Amino acid sequence: MSIFEILDKGGPVVWILLCYSITALAIVLERYLHFFRMGHLPQGFIFQLQEALSKNKLSSLISELRGPEVAVISGLHQAHQQGVQDLVRTATRIGSQELQRMERGFRTLGLLGDTAPLLGLFGTITGMIKAFIVIEQAGGKVDAQALAGGIWEAMVTTGVGLAVALPILFLLHWLEGLAARRSNAMHHYASLVIENLPHQSEFTAMIDTQQKEECSGI
Repeated sequence: MSIFEILDKGGPVVWILLCYSITALAIVLERYLHFFRMGHLPQGFIFQLQEALSKNKLSSLISELRGPEVAVISGLHQAHQQGVQDLVRTATRIGSQELQRMERGFRTLGLLGDTAPLLGLFGTITGMIKAFIVIEQAGGKVDAQALAGGIWEAMVTTGVGLAVALPILFLLHWLEGLAARRSNAMHHYASLVIENLPHQSEFTAMIDTQQKEECSGI
């Protein structure tokens, strides 16, 4: 059975499912290219990061790198230079923005994967309705050839609905796994940067200095 026969026998529901497939394929390819363009951090980057933090050379380390992890590290570094004390909130804000960029289109894929079987079931119902209408019009003298059209539509739409939904859901979970791994990496590097930046000691020293000045003034 060719694709053209399936489209012809399945009726309008199969054409809608074909649009589902094209839309899902376009989203998956766009998301794959997005993850590919983000690149990956070099091996041993965590040791390079620790060394750069200890020698205050973080800017030179991340200047030629890219990716959500680099965006979080760069944002934390800039916030620290500007005197921001709540770096955890800064990391959370930047991480949420980067995660939102990575997960763009995921809801659409989930919607397509969840509704494709239901749309196939809808086609099954309409196909059976057509078959029973033929039986009613025949007055009990059932012609198998006359019933074939409705039964074809009923069976084909169910199969096509499942055939469309399963790859979409598999690809969605694969993309979600990619996004989850990058999200965990962002969290890990953000924690490392916050722990190694001297903002806490500087903040404490500043408070102590202010308190001493206030006491001496009194």
